[in-house]
Amino acid sequence: MDVARAYHLAWRVGHRVPGVVVRGLSTLGADVAWARRGSGVRRLEANLARVRPELDERALRRLSRAGMRSYMRYFGEAFTLRALSTDQLAARVRVEGLENLLPHLDEGRQIVVALGHTGNWDLAGAWAAAHVAPVTTVAERLKPEELFQEFLAFRESIGLRIIPLTGGGDVFRQLVHVTRTGPGLLPLLADRDLTAKGLEVDLFGQRARVAAGPAALAVTTGAPLVAASISYERLRRARRRAAGGPWGIVVRFSPRIEVPADAPRADRVHALTQAWVDVLADQIQAHPQDWHMLQRVFVADLDPARDAARRATGEPAAGDDALGPETAT
Repeated sequence: MDVARAYHLAWRVGHRVPGVVVRGLSTLGADVAWARRGSGVRRLEANLARVRPELDERALRRLSRAGMRSYMRYFGEAFTLRALSTDQLAARVRVEGLENLLPHLDEGRQIVVALGHTGNWDLAGAWAAAHVAPVTTVAERLKPEELFQEFLAFRESIGLRIIPLTGGGDVFRQLVHVTRTGPGLLPLLADRDLTAKGLEVDLFGQRARVAAGPAALAVTTGAPLVAASISYERLRRARRRAAGGPWGIVVRFSPRIEVPADAPRADRVHALTQAWVDVLADQIQAHPQDWHMLQRVFVADLDPARDAARRATGEPAAGDDALGPETAT
């Protein structure tokens, strides 16, 4: 199967297909994948078992089914997102904690946003670019190149500026430059380490490896760091009509995350990372079905030999059952 061509076709015709059909196909695809219980579904269940250890096997399977439906809903929405009007975007997104961003934006500052694989981050990014401030982020470069270019064109079409994780120069230096370019948002998907050079943190009582980028960027540049999570919610009545569909998202921004200024730099990066992970963990626990983590994140599940090889070569991690390139650093 030519995956890049399939994505191209989906983006080309998706907005012409009635929404009820797109949602039905997304649910069907999720249920088929869940019933087959391939490696991605098994990994999702293993991750969710750490989030909700009190669940028995039957309850965990129900949760993973809801998780797959949430995950495939994201892709169904991605194929139709470019067709949404600004008003529809506004109707589909509800925000908590926007007041935590506005003072920094009013001061002309870029805000680093530590983000997890929750809800629909593309919808949140499109809304933010249209209603809050310019959005710049980093995207994993997957093979084939045509697939990456399809995702690049999609994300640029909804107002996001994309920096490739590899093949485009020093990513961290580019991000440092962005922090000096005026008001804006720098959301970085960071709850999974793509480089095997991330930081170990406590997550649901387990050791997990996440990206150091958001905290390192905040420490290096002095840019404010906040954590954000996204979950789905059912829409009703007038809001549903305005949104043109039954599902919306809730985007929650934390207050600025800070550590003592006199702490050693290395300690500050780790402390900031653990702090945003703690915020994200609380939200994942509240909405576990919307954590789209079909990859290895917990240290106990990682392959030490493969990690050592990646550390030696500097190559990013492979996609690991992901259906599309992530934004991360």
